[in-house]
Amino acid sequence: MTVALGVAVACALLAYAVFAVQSVVLAVIDARTHRLPDRYVLPGYPVAAVLLTASALAQGAPQRLLPVAGGALALFAFYLLLRMLRPAAMGGGDVKLAGVIGAYLGFLGWESVLVGALAGFLLAGIYAVVLLLTRRAAARTAIPFGPWMLGGAWFAILAAALPALASR
Repeated sequence: MTVALGVAVACALLAYAVFAVQSVVLAVIDARTHRLPDRYVLPGYPVAAVLLTASALAQGAPQRLLPVAGGALALFAFYLLLRMLRPAAMGGGDVKLAGVIGAYLGFLGWESVLVGALAGFLLAGIYAVVLLLTRRAAARTAIPFGPWMLGGAWFAILAAALPALASR
């Protein structure tokens, strides 16, 4: 392994390790309070930008940065649209978190952005149906969406990483 490749791998691993910690903290906070505080969400942007950029440049693959920025922008814009259409259904923290998630998924490719976003909605939907069937919630019960967004993101991250690890 060359030094540059080692730096690229180290930066990517550090980025996803920080995102893992951020994910746990945010999921717990949102599950308990239905809030995603800016002080925990917003640092994800510069961390992702610096570490994923360093990884891409060390690999000699600056083209990987286009889906990082595009994924962040696409998910942020999509969630912002959802919030504008139904403000009571989507919080501002969800919108901001979507951009962070989009950056990390974009580093893995556009397919991961799509899989992660869809998986989050699917997981939240399954959770809502279970709550309804067990009579632990009514149709208008608010559920925190951040944990499901993050769960969908990690599903996509693992789906992208495991085949690469298994082929070694």
